[in-house]
Amino acid sequence: MEELLAVGKIVNTHGLKGEVKVISLSDDEERFKKLKDVYIDGKKEKIIGCKLQPGRVVLKIEGVETIEDAQKLKTKLIEVSRENAIKLPKGTHFVVDLIGCTVYDEDKNDLGKIFDVLFTGSNDVYWVKGKEELLIPVLKEIVLDINIETKSIVIKNVEKWQ
Repeated sequence: MEELLAVGKIVNTHGLKGEVKVISLSDDEERFKKLKDVYIDGKKEKIIGCKLQPGRVVLKIEGVETIEDAQKLKTKLIEVSRENAIKLPKGTHFVVDLIGCTVYDEDKNDLGKIFDVLFTGSNDVYWVKGKEELLIPVLKEIVLDINIETKSIVIKNVEKWQ
């Protein structure tokens, strides 16, 4: 399992004093207000300020004092350690833990690996790449078992739900 989890991506600078605009990769932008330490390129950085704006977060990172300093961080991911990540409700998983899981049907046929998770609003969809590509709706009646430890997911046979 990945030890660092991406919670945001720096997309631009903000102002002249080294603040950065961040697009949240988390479901809860409020979580940024509680962050004290983050990782950028694997290096621990201290957050000394946070402002929430519609659709983005503005962070002040210790040691980033100018627009030129901030520009060097553009496109970098903001990561947190797994121990500082939000606690997920039972039965939910971090996307990073799902990517690469092998998907099997009830008959133990290997359908491929999860390439990405798509967020549609009504339910998530696993994008599986194998002999053929599949889009699997993440619904309790279709996804029967998820085992992150063994990186395996069991779904109902495709012909039963398509």
